[in-house]
Amino acid sequence: MKPEFQISLEVKKALHEKRPVVALESTIISHGMPYPDNVKMAKEVEDIIRKEGAVPATIAILNGVIKVGLSEDEIEYLAKAKNVYKVGKRDFGYVISQKKMGATTVSGTSLIANLAGIKVFATGGIGGVHRGAQETFDISRDLEELSELDITVICAGAKSILDLGLTMEYLETKGVEVIGYQTDQLPAFYSRTSGFKVNYRLDQPEEIASLMQAKWGLGLRGGIVVANPIPEAYSMDHHVIDEAIEKALLEANEKGVRGQDVTPFLLSRIKDITGGDSLESNIELVYNNARLAAQIARFYAKGKTSI
Repeated sequence: MKPEFQISLEVKKALHEKRPVVALESTIISHGMPYPDNVKMAKEVEDIIRKEGAVPATIAILNGVIKVGLSEDEIEYLAKAKNVYKVGKRDFGYVISQKKMGATTVSGTSLIANLAGIKVFATGGIGGVHRGAQETFDISRDLEELSELDITVICAGAKSILDLGLTMEYLETKGVEVIGYQTDQLPAFYSRTSGFKVNYRLDQPEEIASLMQAKWGLGLRGGIVVANPIPEAYSMDHHVIDEAIEKALLEANEKGVRGQDVTPFLLSRIKDITGGDSLESNIELVYNNARLAAQIARFYAKGKTSI
């Protein structure tokens, strides 16, 4: 018997009519921000996508049921819920069979979006190769799903707590292009620059939609990363954020934080160390990514319809 998989009527209708849909992850709601900031952010992201002419599809698992497109009540329910699992490929079987609450990571969201037929996904930042991975082998599952699934992920680069150089090398090995949106440099999540070059620069959302059609039209499998820098007004000083990251990493090591607990621990500590500035930046970059994702989805849907 197949697990229950529910697509909201709004999302189902949009997919049937080949209208633009943007997938959204849910770990940012359950693990990325405190209540009620998480609810306000989730609703605003969906509003931004609708204003740009696309349909939002927030993805999560509620009591063992996979949901593609959450209602406002369901977002509120998830935002307040306790003991919510972070769900990637490894975790679906357990969370669904035990009827648990699950918030999908970048990798988990990509998997479900792909099953639903959604090609564009907006998030904050992707996971990647962690610092010290040469010893720990700590590499995010996000990179594997990006190499295997036909999905375009719009993000503010990889999270700056990661080893950005190794993350770029890993993506190159997997054949995943990193497109800089109006930038030649890979954004570093909280900061607009990192010192690492992207593979290619494109300055218009329709150009990115055209790239999607060209790649997948050839039968080349795999995802596309669109690196969209945080707006200038909310970009944090590179040195300030690096100092906060180093301090948080040291604390994580001293406390023995490992595996899936590392990222939420670091983000929480960085927020505290920066006096809340990183949280405001995080929210604004998510809004910025949602806006661009909706624009890309709109052009991609237009191109698909005309073929």
